Order: sequence, then structure tokens, then C-alpha cells
Amino acid sequence: MGATSPIEAVNDFVIKFANVNGSGSASANELFAKAILRMGVPVSPRNIFPSNIQGLPTWYEVRVTEDGHLGRRGGTDMMVAMNPQTWDADVAELEPGGYLFYDSTRPLPPSKFRSDVRVIGMPLTEICNAVYNDPRQRQLFKNIVYVGALCVLLGIEPEVVEKLFGEQYKGKEKLLASNVQALHLGCDFARENIREPVGLRVRRADRVGDRIFVDGNSAAALGCVYGGATVAAWYPITPSSSVAEAFQKYCSKFRIDPDTGQHRFAIVQAEDELASIGVVVGAGWNGARAFTPTSGPGISLMSEFIGLAYFAEIPITLINVQRGGPSTGMPTRTQQADVLMCAYASHGDTKHVLLFPEDPHECFEHAAAALDLADRLQTPVFLMTDLDIGMNQRLCKPFEWDDARAYDRGKVMTAEELEAGRDFGRYKDVDGDGIPWRTLPGTHPTKGSYFTRGTTRDAYARYSERGPDYIYNMERLLEKFATAATLVPQPVLRRAPHKTELGVIYYGSTSPAMQEALAALEADGIELDALRLRAFPFPASVSEFLAGHRTVFVVEQNRDAQMRSLLVNELDADPAQLVRVLHYDGTPITARFIVAAITDRLRAARSAGAAGSSNKETA
Repeated sequence: MGATSPIEAVNDFVIKFANVNGSGSASANELFAKAILRMGVPVSPRNIFPSNIQGLPTWYEVRVTEDGHLGRRGGTDMMVAMNPQTWDADVAELEPGGYLFYDSTRPLPPSKFRSDVRVIGMPLTEICNAVYNDPRQRQLFKNIVYVGALCVLLGIEPEVVEKLFGEQYKGKEKLLASNVQALHLGCDFARENIREPVGLRVRRADRVGDRIFVDGNSAAALGCVYGGATVAAWYPITPSSSVAEAFQKYCSKFRIDPDTGQHRFAIVQAEDELASIGVVVGAGWNGARAFTPTSGPGISLMSEFIGLAYFAEIPITLINVQRGGPSTGMPTRTQQADVLMCAYASHGDTKHVLLFPEDPHECFEHAAAALDLADRLQTPVFLMTDLDIGMNQRLCKPFEWDDARAYDRGKVMTAEELEAGRDFGRYKDVDGDGIPWRTLPGTHPTKGSYFTRGTTRDAYARYSERGPDYIYNMERLLEKFATAATLVPQPVLRRAPHKTELGVIYYGSTSPAMQEALAALEADGIELDALRLRAFPFPASVSEFLAGHRTVFVVEQNRDAQMRSLLVNELDADPAQLVRVLHYDGTPITARFIVAAITDRLRAARSAGAAGSSNKETA
């Protein structure tokens, strides 16, 4: 292997599987990750897959980390190379001293290997051909065979994998037996034939605690159930489709009357995104809590309806699981690239409430909060997740719900209040917070009705194109937006160990990598105060954070520094103060990337400062 020493690590390494989409590898790789998790060792897996159905390359990366880091680290310590098409790139990705595990049924020339990595060959195809006659079985069980071999090589207990099989194939004994057989084919071969030691080991620990392992889309769907949503309308689009599917599953469990069998929910798979948002707007106007899950292209199509809901002041919730763009972009890659589009969606002067969850736990909490905020503020509210949070399973705190919690329906005038002669101006600010009172259809037989329109009107919902009436409404909507800043989830501040003029702002799925990067930067003597944004409009504490720091890095996963633009536009922040740290190749950002970017910029600034001082002295 040359002079490079092999990597040695216990419960702290990255293993990556390079497969072909449609080969059945995803379930086997997930099984591998869950087995390590069952041994009490935290894992952070990420599935990187193509947007076609079958045949293109796919990768599954598992970070094994007893310290509990949930972001991508960057780099690969062991590559399970099962795809000849991507062989060269996969081998090149390995860290020096890493391990290359591959199917050695067909010999490869020495030029295909690196001298600084340890190579472990196993004739997987030959083994499966000898045992299975069916071509599909040969392909599927090859994945289980390599999982068995990895159990032996890495110290994973096969019994744990068998227990997972038992849970997965309960009542399907034939499938259970065949999978266990394939597992032991791999285990037995590795014990008897592979002599090369592997320095990466999994050792039992107790570091998972009471955390749960769940994806953000499922969490958001459950949050909608607990948050009182009764209507969902959607059109399938990656990576948000599983939100609606999970909502269907949870409603079937929790929203069917056990006595009558009556469904207490409505889920509509519409013919397109325009129809789905139309259903949601109609449901919201009628008093239902309604939402639509979608992604960037869907938001583009929905923008006129979003403007209607904003101006007619109809509560709706949109769950935007962001992906790479523009156009159809990269449907199966992650980005935070819809921030500006959603903040100002639709034509004219609009501003919308955005929530930025960092993990599945906050997807659950913020989904329920979004429904409350939509009702309280009578406006569209966006839950801004992305593919990394939405489609990847992540360890997070267990969900909690107070059964005594009451839904915040906001300012809804009752029939009794109308009957008592209370003045009802649908678009009138009577409380000084910009939020008018509304009535629900059918509240009173003769009072409290109004005409819902997307065109201009006065405070009593009467059609008007008078300038003063338009200005009144538009300024009241701004006042309502200011009120929203006091109601949305507040930012989370992490102070540096010592006072510093350096700060960093980040949000959403950047959070796991950012937390690890902050610790690494501090170990290198670079201390930053950190502010995690959780919502737009920005609360007052964001302005205070900017005012308290000379330089603030803004870390985000898009090309155009969209959150930075929003900070400049909304808070009149000095653009020179806000330093871009941008990652947008479609993969989740890594701690290594953040550390390198901030370190490089600080080094460049110091060099420029030193050069400036030198020039002054010369002059």
C-alpha cells in the first residue's frame, strides 16, 4: 500500500456505498446504518440518488460518529465500490490510508487502484451466482452479502442485523430466511477468506440516548396532524411527495372515527400545483387548517394564488422541501435556494412568513406552529425545509406535544359578537397590530359576510381603487408583518467563549455542520458568536447581533447569498459587513467546507490589512 499508514478509528469514520439506482442497494445500506445505531453508536446517513428511476449512479454515505455529529464531515474513509461507471471518481474520493472494498469477481488492472489505500476484494457476483438462480435475486442479495462481510470487517454484530430483518419481515418467514442466509454468506466468506485487517471498528456504546431516528418529511406531516390540519392538497414533486404520503398514513391512524369509520380529513392529489394551492386557499377561507407540500417549481406555479391569499388575508401553509434549481434543476439534490422567491412570492409588494427548521424535531414543531401562525396572522406561512432534512433520516430529540395545548385560531368574530352589534370591518385594524378580525362562512345568517377579493378594497371589504384605501391596506399589512416578527420562532444565539467582533449567521440544514465547524474553529483559536435564524421576518435580536459585530459571515447553501440579500434589504445592513460563505453543489454542506472558507477569508483579510499597514509606513 506504500508508505501511507492505514486509517485507524473506532466509532468515528465515514463509509460510502457507490451503487446503481434500482439495484435494491438502498434498503441494504439503510440496514447497515441502522445496525450501527442499534449498537448505541450515532450515525448520520445521507442518500444521494439520481432523478431517473433506474440505471444511474447512486451513493449512500454513512457517518459513524460517537461524538454525535449529524452534519457531513467531508471525505471518505471506506468506499464500497459497486458501480464500474463511477469507479475512478469513487476511488479518488478516498482519504489517504482509506479502504476500498469491491467486487473482485472480474480482475481489474493495477492502474485502477491507488497505492495509498488498502484494497479488499470479495467475489460477490461469483458467490451469488453459485447460490441463486434468479437474476433478480442475485442482484438483490449481493447487497446483503456485502453487508454481512462488512459486519465481520468492521465489528458489527450480525445478530443485530438479524433482529432488524425479523422486524422488517415479520410474518414473511420465507423472506426472512433468505435474507439471513445472504447475510451469513457474507459473514462466513469474510471470516474464512479476507485476511487484510481493517482499522475501522464499530464498538458498542451508549451514545444514542432517547433520540429518535426519523426523516423531516415524516416529522412535518406528523406536525401537521398534531397542529390540526384537516385538508392537504398536493401534486407529486421530488423531494416533497413523502410529506403527503406520510400525512395520509398518520391521518389513517389518528383521524378516522373508531365508531363510525368516518374520515376526519381530506387529502386531494390535484392535477397540478395550481389546482392544489387553489384547494388549500379555498379550504383556508372556509376555516379549515390546510396545507400543501411542494418544492421550488411548485412554488413558482403557485405564486399568483399565494398573492391572492396574502392580499385577501387567507391562512394557508406551504411546506417547501427545497431542491437544486433553477428550472427543473437537480430534483434529487439539496439547496437553500428558494429563500428570496418565497419571502416575496407573487407580484407586487408582498412579504411572507418563513420558518427554517434545523432538523426533523423542528420540522414537527414548526409545522404545527406554521398552522397556528397562518391563522393568527391570516396569511400564507412557509415551512422552509430541504431535501437534506426532508428525505434523510436523522437522529433528533423525541417529539413532544401538550394535549392541553389549544390551537390559536386568531381573531375570529363569533355570531354572538355580531348579534351584539360589534363593528365588523374585514380589513380594519382595530387593535394596532395590523391584524383585522375575520368571520368564517355561515357564522351568522345576515351579519359578518363580506366579499373575498384579490383586488383593492377599503377597510370594510368594499371595492375601491382610491389611493388612500390602497395605502391604508398596504401599510396595515406592513404593521401585521412587524407583529409577525414577535410571534415567529426566535433566533438561537451561541456565544463564543470570549468577547469577539466576529459573528456568523446560518439557518436550516446548515446547522449540524455549523455546530461542528464552530468547535473546530475554536480549537484553532478562531472564536465567533453564532446566530441561527429560525424565521423571517427577522426579530429585533437579529439587528442587535449585526450591530454588535464588525464582521458577520453568512453561511448558506445557494449561489446568490439569498439570506444575506434578505438581511441587507430588510435590515439595511451594511453589505461590506456581511461575508458570503456559499455552498451549492447539491450535496449537504460540510464542517470542513465551513472551517476552510472562514479561515481562508480571515487569513486574506489579515494579509490585506498587513499590506495596507506596510503601504502606509512606506508612504
